[in-house]
Amino acid sequence: MIINRLLGIASAVLLLSALAVIYSKYYSRLMFIEIQKQERALDQYEVEWGQMELELTMLAEQNRLEIVAQKELKLMMPLREKIIYIKP
Repeated sequence: MIINRLLGIASAVLLLSALAVIYSKYYSRLMFIEIQKQERALDQYEVEWGQMELELTMLAEQNRLEIVAQKELKLMMPLREKIIYIKP
């Protein structure tokens, strides 16, 4: 009778232990999937960061205003003799 009870308790502990292992494996897989998603998002943010740095470098160029004026607004630099300087 005691042996049956001990066997039943041992079986219950073994079953609970097996369920705990299954749950822990399932939870670790969920966490792994979440980590993979976050790493993909991080990679995307790094790509965006690089693009923004490149855009910032381009926008910070000294002659950008002149290039935009020439290409988009079709403006030209006047001849030196046509420039009038005004003293304050």
